[in-house]
Amino acid sequence: MMAPNSLKPKKLSDQVFEKIQNLILRGELRPGEQLKTERELCTIMEVSRPTLRAAIKKLIDRGLVENRQGRGTFVASPEKSLDQNPLGAFIDKDETTLLDLLDVRLALECHAATMAAQRASGEDIDLLFTHNNEMRSKINEGELGLSEDLRFHMCLAYATKNPVQIHLMKNLYEFLHFGIEESLKALYQDPKNLEKILAQHQAVAEAIRQHDHQRAAEAMREHISFLMEFSNQQMNLRKTSRSLTVDEGQEDQEDQPAAGAQD
Repeated sequence: MMAPNSLKPKKLSDQVFEKIQNLILRGELRPGEQLKTERELCTIMEVSRPTLRAAIKKLIDRGLVENRQGRGTFVASPEKSLDQNPLGAFIDKDETTLLDLLDVRLALECHAATMAAQRASGEDIDLLFTHNNEMRSKINEGELGLSEDLRFHMCLAYATKNPVQIHLMKNLYEFLHFGIEESLKALYQDPKNLEKILAQHQAVAEAIRQHDHQRAAEAMREHISFLMEFSNQQMNLRKTSRSLTVDEGQEDQEDQPAAGAQD
């Protein structure tokens, strides 16, 4: 009889799947990046082709990679996986505001920062700084750095070592960045905002490097609160703009002469 505490060893294909999945979730394999050839992967991971193929099939089924006929296997882009995002099944992106999603992020990410400060490996911490530096480089090149921002937060999620937290946050980030990307552009197009975001990321990463879980949570709260404040300002501006447009339209109608009026 099997002992109550004994664990069934994972299949080799599942181990290969997890290794590649982790590289994707941590941002070491980037969206659109091509995986090495089947032969190279088998050599690197010391597995047979049937084992590797079973792992790749599982990655494809999870929407993490895609097989392009005659070209090879590539890391799936978040834009393509958005259609399969479970959040999209019950959230109307046209009715969901940036503030709605940030409200959820506030709870999830402060807790994630706490866990990351307690559980992150040295490699996880190095990657947090790497992704933030890459975001800065993209900004210096005149880009928005949205993808690099996404990788920073996904790396932090991975550092929690909690698979439920990781996949929940992955779906949320993809929906946030690519479901309502237009709403984000106003935030990222202001250089002052970008500098603040980079500094906030740095503060989070530094607290995690120091394994200061309280400071990590506080730094993340400051970051998300800043984004929420900006979102509130944008919503108020849009409301004011719509109100002015309606008022001007009514005034134009009042200025028109009544039908049949004589000169």
